[in-house]
Amino acid sequence: MNRGKHPEEPLPAGALFPFSAVVGQTELQLALLLNALDPAIGGVLLRGQKGSGKTTLARGLAHLLGDSAPFVELPVGASEDRLVGTVDLRAVLSDGVRRFVPGLLAAADGGVLYVDEVNLLPDHLVDVLLDVAVSGVNRIEREGISHTHPSRFVLLGSMNPEEGDLRPQLLDRFGLSVDVVSPDDPALRAEAVRRRLEFDANPEVFTARWHDAEQELRHRLESSSPAHLESGIVEAVSELCSRMGAEGLRADLVCCRAAAALAGWEGREVVDPEDVRRVAPMALAHRARRSPFENHGVDREALIEAMDQALGRPREDETRSHGYDGASNRDALDVDTIRGDEAPECSSHRSRSEAGRPGSGAGQPGSGAGQSDLPRGTREPGGGQSVPPAPVGRAGPPPMIGYSVRNPSDATSAPGRRSTSIGTRGRLIGSRVPEGNPGSIALSATFEAAAARGRRIGAPVIEEDLREAVHEEKVANLVVLALDASGSMGVERRMSTAKGVILSLLLDAYQRRDRVALVAFKGDGAEVVLRPTGSIEVARERLAALASGGRTPLADGLRTALDVARSTKEGAYRPLLVVVSDGRATFAPPGTDPVQASLDVAAAVKRAGVASLVVDAEDGPVTLGLAASLAQVMGARYVPVGYMRPDRLAEVVRSALVSQA
Repeated sequence: MNRGKHPEEPLPAGALFPFSAVVGQTELQLALLLNALDPAIGGVLLRGQKGSGKTTLARGLAHLLGDSAPFVELPVGASEDRLVGTVDLRAVLSDGVRRFVPGLLAAADGGVLYVDEVNLLPDHLVDVLLDVAVSGVNRIEREGISHTHPSRFVLLGSMNPEEGDLRPQLLDRFGLSVDVVSPDDPALRAEAVRRRLEFDANPEVFTARWHDAEQELRHRLESSSPAHLESGIVEAVSELCSRMGAEGLRADLVCCRAAAALAGWEGREVVDPEDVRRVAPMALAHRARRSPFENHGVDREALIEAMDQALGRPREDETRSHGYDGASNRDALDVDTIRGDEAPECSSHRSRSEAGRPGSGAGQPGSGAGQSDLPRGTREPGGGQSVPPAPVGRAGPPPMIGYSVRNPSDATSAPGRRSTSIGTRGRLIGSRVPEGNPGSIALSATFEAAAARGRRIGAPVIEEDLREAVHEEKVANLVVLALDASGSMGVERRMSTAKGVILSLLLDAYQRRDRVALVAFKGDGAEVVLRPTGSIEVARERLAALASGGRTPLADGLRTALDVARSTKEGAYRPLLVVVSDGRATFAPPGTDPVQASLDVAAAVKRAGVASLVVDAEDGPVTLGLAASLAQVMGARYVPVGYMRPDRLAEVVRSALVSQA
C-alpha cells in the first residue's frame, strides 16, 4: 500500500486521537494492524457496543498509513453508482464522451474504508465491497463503460448485533472478527476517560505526548512484511479449521495470512504455531456459528483443545502476549503502568519468556486487558421452542377463508424468499421509457434510442430519446405480531404459539434482512415488547420476560401495532400485521365501547393498506366468531383456530410474505 511520507514533527493540533493512546482494545488494534500489513486478509468486522473507540481507531489507523492515506466512510444509504463509480453525464451530453467518474472505492485506495452498520447495508453493495477488499481491484462493466482501477484498502465494518446479523454468506467473507466491548477494569475505564478529557482540553499537547509512539507504529508498518509460511504450519492450520468445523477454505486462508502478518509485525521471518494460536480466535469467531440459536463466537475450551491437537501443546516459554505491538504497548496491557503519569513507551519487544510469565494471559485466546473471554457457542436444547400438541378432537385445521397454505413439504422454499422492488434504488438491471421526469438516466439506452432515430453521439438529446434506469432492490419484510396477552381463556397457548412463531421467523431473518416486532396488549393498554429486530438474542431476552393477565384492550393493541408497522422508513420494509386474538375486547378508555373502538381501529388498518392476518385464538366451549368479524372489517385474511401451533402459524405467515412479494 502507498503509505506516504512520515513527518517527524508533532501531529496537527486537534486532528486525530492517536491510535496508540486508545485504552483496552488491544485485540482490535492488533486486527487492524494485521490488515494494514496484508489487506488480502479481508478486513475486520467490529461487533459490539457504541462508544468503545471503533471509529477513533479506524481514523487513527488511516493516519498511521501515511498523511496521504484517505479515510472514507460509506453511508448506509449510498447507491451503487456512489460506491463503484459511474459515467460523467455532463461530459456525455455536452461532448459525446463517455468518461468514468470514480466512486468511493477509488477514493479509498491506499487507506481505510469504514462502513458503520454494515449489517444494514444492501447485500449487493456488501458483495462488491468484500470482492474488492480481497482483490484490490475494482472492475466496472456497465452502461457502455469498461474500466478497471486499483482499490486496495483496509475494510472495516462495524455493527450492533441487536440490529440483526449479517447473512452467513457475507459474514464468512470478512477476514477477522472482533467483539468490541468497553473495559471492565475500573482503572482502564478511568484512564480511557482521562485521556479523552486531556485530548479535548488540549489536542496539540496530547498528540505531541504520543508522537513517538505513533511514529514507531508508522515506521514498523513501513518496514514490516508478512513472514514465511512453512508447509507444516499450513497443514496444522487446515487441521485446526477442520476440527472446528469451518466450512470452505476461507478460514484456512485467513488464518495463514493473519499468522504470517503477525510474525512479520513482530520482526520474525518464519511463522510458528504460537502465531496461529493468537489469530485463530479472530479468524474463527464468526465462522463457527451454525444456527442463529447458537451464541456468537467459538467455544473457548473446544478451540484450545483443537489448537493443542493441531499445533501441539505450547511450552510456557513459547507463549506471547496478545498486545497489538508484541506486548510493547505496556499502557494498554499493564494496569500499574497506566496509573502513572509517564508518557507511554513503545520502543522494545519483550522476550518470549517475559511475555509468557504467569498472569500475562499468554496462550489464552482472546485474553488481554479490557477483553472478555471467548463467548461459548452453546445451543438451546432442540434449537428453539417446543411445539404444543394439536387440539384434542380435531383431525386437522380447517381451510382458511380466502387463503391457501403451501404444502408442508414446500416449507423450505419460503425462508429464502424476499420481496423485490423495481424502481430507482438497488442494482441496475435495465432501462425503460420514463413516465414523467426520469429518476435516473440510463445513458447507454438513451444513446441507443438516439442512434435508432438517426441521431449521432454528441448531438443534443431530446426528450423522446431519454431512457430511465431501472433498478432492482430486495425489500425486507416486517412482521408485526399483535398478541392478546390478557388473562382470557387459552392465554398459555397463545403465549407459547407467539413465542415459537417469533423465533421461527427470526431464523428466516438470519438468512435475509427481515424484521420481527411484537406488541402485547393486556390490562389497560398495549406495549411494544420487541421493536423491529432481526436479533434472536434480543428476542429471547424480551420473550422470557413477557407476562400475561388482566383485561383485553384490543383497540389499543391494534393501534400500537399499526403505528409500529408504519414507523419504518418508506420502502425499506414491507409490513405484515399479524393479530393473535379471539376478537373479544373488554377494555377501552372511559366513555368508549371496547368492541366498537377495536372495529374503528381495524378499519383504519384497512385504509392504511397494511397487509394483515387475524389468527383466531378463541378457545373454550362457547364460540362467538368475533375474530372472523374483526378480520372482515380489517380487510385481513382470517386464520382459524386450528392453526394455533408455532409450526403451522409460522408457515401461514411465510406464505403471506411470499404472496405479497
